[in-house]
Amino acid sequence: MIGKKDLEHIGWLARIELSDEDKEKYTPKLNSVLDYFSELDKAETEGVEPTYHVLPMSNVFREDVPTASLSQEEALSNAPKNQHGFIKAPRMM
Repeated sequence: MIGKKDLEHIGWLARIELSDEDKEKYTPKLNSVLDYFSELDKAETEGVEPTYHVLPMSNVFREDVPTASLSQEEALSNAPKNQHGFIKAPRMM
């Protein structure tokens, strides 16, 4: 069971500020979610194979085939600004 103090700690870990009203509102909601997980723990899973995907799929990715890429000149032709062979972007502070 999650208490108000536990919820404050979770909020601190998530770097979110919770008002007293939020703590009162979300403590029972979080406890109901955890209660549901305890119900799932009671489900009989003996002999059930692990399922990694709900559909019977395996490796739906394309083959990794090398292809020609843009030349440096072609890539720089699309950049708004370039300098010394690189894309020039605004400085980030």
